[in-house]
Amino acid sequence: MDKMRFESANLTAANIDKIAELFPGVVTEGKVNFDLLRSLLGDEVYGDEAYEFTWVGKRAAIAEAGRPIRKTLRPCPEESKNWDTTENLYIEGDNLDVLKLLQESYLGKVKIIYIDPPYNTGNDFVYRDNFTRDKDEYEEEAGVYDEDGDRLFRNTESNGRFHSDWCSMMYPRLLLARNLLRNDGVIFISIDDNEIAQLRKICDEVFGESNFVADLCVVNNLKGRNDKKYIARANERMLMYVKSQEFDEYGLSLSDNVLAEYNMTDSNGKYRLLELRKRGGPDTRSERPNMYYPFYVNPDTGEVSLEQTGSFSVEALPVKSNGVDGRWRWGKETAQKNIGFLYGRQVGNKYNIYEKDYYESDEGARRIRPKSVLAGAGYSTDVATKEYRAIMQGIDFSNPKPVLLLRDLIEYAVAPEESSIILDFFSGSATTAHAVMQLNAEDGGKRKFIMVQLPEPCPEGSEAAKAGYKNICEIGKERIRRAGEKIKDEAGLTAQNLDIGFRVLKLDDTNMKDVYYAASEYTQDLLSMMEDNIKDDRTDMDLLYACLLDWGLPLSMPHTQEKIGGFTVHTYNDGDLIACFDKQISDAVVKEIARRQPLRAVFRDSSFAGSPEKINVEEIFKLLAPNTSVRVI
Repeated sequence: MDKMRFESANLTAANIDKIAELFPGVVTEGKVNFDLLRSLLGDEVYGDEAYEFTWVGKRAAIAEAGRPIRKTLRPCPEESKNWDTTENLYIEGDNLDVLKLLQESYLGKVKIIYIDPPYNTGNDFVYRDNFTRDKDEYEEEAGVYDEDGDRLFRNTESNGRFHSDWCSMMYPRLLLARNLLRNDGVIFISIDDNEIAQLRKICDEVFGESNFVADLCVVNNLKGRNDKKYIARANERMLMYVKSQEFDEYGLSLSDNVLAEYNMTDSNGKYRLLELRKRGGPDTRSERPNMYYPFYVNPDTGEVSLEQTGSFSVEALPVKSNGVDGRWRWGKETAQKNIGFLYGRQVGNKYNIYEKDYYESDEGARRIRPKSVLAGAGYSTDVATKEYRAIMQGIDFSNPKPVLLLRDLIEYAVAPEESSIILDFFSGSATTAHAVMQLNAEDGGKRKFIMVQLPEPCPEGSEAAKAGYKNICEIGKERIRRAGEKIKDEAGLTAQNLDIGFRVLKLDDTNMKDVYYAASEYTQDLLSMMEDNIKDDRTDMDLLYACLLDWGLPLSMPHTQEKIGGFTVHTYNDGDLIACFDKQISDAVVKEIARRQPLRAVFRDSSFAGSPEKINVEEIFKLLAPNTSVRVI
């Protein structure tokens, strides 16, 4: 039987394998001959000049994204809500390590990523990733680890690597995040002016320039902030990139004041009329002659044609109110393509042409695209703070994001009927989770969230610390609990099946003792003295979730456990995996598990006295469940 690996995927090795498939001759003993690869790709120039974006530490940051780790996610049902039924996740830990651990379970499965990373203002804490030195060396040099060894430091502008450290922090995380996105996925990143230029270049490299969609302006403080010279800043920025051109937006619902204008109805549905003649700016025949052409109207039905035939007898021209020639908003080709959406109506002694702007029809509700400037009271920092305090009262949190902003981004990007995953790996106060639940309550959606947050300690003396909250994660989890209950209560009967729960998982060192990874370094006498290769403080649930990560299974599926012949047997997602981690399990239990024909089965190495017993298990599965993959830990 094979052993579980319990190590995150080695993405660098996987990329080398892909190169070897395309160009077998350039890979020797696992090393890539880049000069030969360049030649095979037609690159004949080896000069030093090139257009590139780089900084001190970039190569190390890229390498870090592909470097495997030996860590795990430990389940915490006691801190979770609705553990048995929820499909939402809340993960505590350094997001770089967490993203590595999620690479196989969620590869290409996330529809939307939203992040609000540290803005690098000189006051924000930034993750400091140790690429080349061991922990003791780094602690001695920088003195920036907290008591739990978390990698945070305050990146002040006096630091000579002010931008470099921030770029090195972001680059590997975005590389790993891209892997998790579906081909039709999208990422939104909030940022301010300090690092927008660097972030745009990083994203161009990671996601591709062709997948850049917009640099959105989010107006979040109409009064403006006067803490900067010259300009009172009233907005922040948000970059939007798609994974590929397969992304297809769902759209935003129309506001109530717009809906009030939909007062026309015919056999095609309910709509409002938008005049096709262009208003304002240059619009005379002499200035845009190609936009000046006649339509022909059927006076009985209002139907429109570009040809004067049959019942289409009345000519309509774009004429201004003062009688001067005007022009249409559309060119003739666009008009021909959308001819079925036009309507002619007599106004005085002439006919106007209107566009039917549909809202309701047999094809459903018409939806709109957000503008490149996102503005409105609901997007403001003041509103975000008020809605946070309404839920969390005196538990302080600096600059939470507005629920409406996240809600609108999610609605725009994914239809309610899609059971899509929304990931936020700088979760903060968990506004994204709040927004997912809020939108699902409104439209009956089945969207799910994954929140990831480093357990940054609450400052001593803060209201949160006084209230007993040790770190930001405790605040985020409590907000989800309170917001979920509030949303469900307000929605009433329509939200009885709303998922307001979440499973808590915490990043930790591997469940396995060192001998598991380096058995060759230990003598046989020492091995015989060791009862087990699993750490003493680890539970069956710890082992089960480590197996899920290693096998690439999602972490939110149903899980049951039962006693069979006195042994505890775990069944995950109705047979995706069955596990028994008890020692010295009987043949009867092994046979019962095999009869259920799970896709995967896993046992503890110490479940068997020796090699003959392991061979017997393999024979049982060959006979009763030949298609089951069997491993030991």
